[in-house]
Amino acid sequence: MKNILKDKKVAIIGAGPVGLTMARLLQQNGANVNVFERDQDAETRIWGGTLDLHKDSGQIAMKKAGLLEQYYKAALPMGINMADEKGNILSTIEVAPEHQFDNPEINRNDLRTILLKSLNQETVIWNRKSIDLQPVNNQWQLEFENHQHEIADFVIIANGGMSKARNYVTETLVEETGTIIIQGDVEQPEINCPEFFKLCDGKRLMTAHKGTLIVANPFNKESLTYGVIFKKPETEINFQNQKEIRTFLLNQFSDWDKIYKDLILSTHFFVGLPTRKLPLKNLWKQNRPLPITLIGDAAHLMPPFAGQGVNTGLMDALVLSENLTNGQFKNIEEAIQDYEKQMFVYVSEAQRASSENETEMHKSDFSFMKLMEY
Repeated sequence: MKNILKDKKVAIIGAGPVGLTMARLLQQNGANVNVFERDQDAETRIWGGTLDLHKDSGQIAMKKAGLLEQYYKAALPMGINMADEKGNILSTIEVAPEHQFDNPEINRNDLRTILLKSLNQETVIWNRKSIDLQPVNNQWQLEFENHQHEIADFVIIANGGMSKARNYVTETLVEETGTIIIQGDVEQPEINCPEFFKLCDGKRLMTAHKGTLIVANPFNKESLTYGVIFKKPETEINFQNQKEIRTFLLNQFSDWDKIYKDLILSTHFFVGLPTRKLPLKNLWKQNRPLPITLIGDAAHLMPPFAGQGVNTGLMDALVLSENLTNGQFKNIEEAIQDYEKQMFVYVSEAQRASSENETEMHKSDFSFMKLMEY
């Protein structure tokens, strides 16, 4: 069986769950791999809500990596409370014992810790913000801030949807979808927003009213995290100004119950961003100077409205790693080509579902119960 990675140095740009899973799957097969990450160290907090890995995608990759049981131990099965804008519970979905492992929620840093512990020491090189890469003497030269550089034979780009390193693979540009998400974080929610915390009742809480949606998780380690989703307004929001975000949200929730306004007032940190996508409408470049490809959001950024982002990314890692290590391809280029062919199929379906859900969410009569049925 031919080992197409023999004597090859593999560089993965980005230590998110997809990049780290890719590294784990390759190391299981003896590959020489390093991951380069812009975060200062492993303790850097990853901003964002919890992740849920699906049984038919993300969990398959975790099982292949030998980490599924660790994911189950660290993740929390969660039901859903659907409420109205007045704070009334409309419907509850409980987690039956037989479904507790379907898609439990895990904190992003907890998932990173599981993956990091599975890797060889010194696999991840921290404080490496990628700024460029160039083919030099039949190898890739990776350039980072502070005049640092590394050499690799094969580059896997996994550093997120706004990656600036993908031009060797595709010239398709990221597009805004017309939706804004403002994420909020409340420390010690049982103390700082006790009524909202009680309304969640240990479950994720979802509310929709006149095109504004809120999705909250009361258990993201020691914090309650939530996202407010709405159509992009005509006037710009200064996402660097915490006071301006809070004022905007209070106005957005003006006819909602006080329990939601108290949530906003108790929030200690906001992050706002437009949702974006990298559509797979154009075939990727075939004549690349050296082996290089994209996985995760760097390959197929999509809005988070079908729960597929991290799951399709983990499928990328699974498919690509198998192609690189199963001995069925003559060289890395052929393994990449087959991976990309498969990826275009399953990701196109995920992007379609995400776009359809986004369209539904902007309707004035939208309810999360409709989405569950959909």
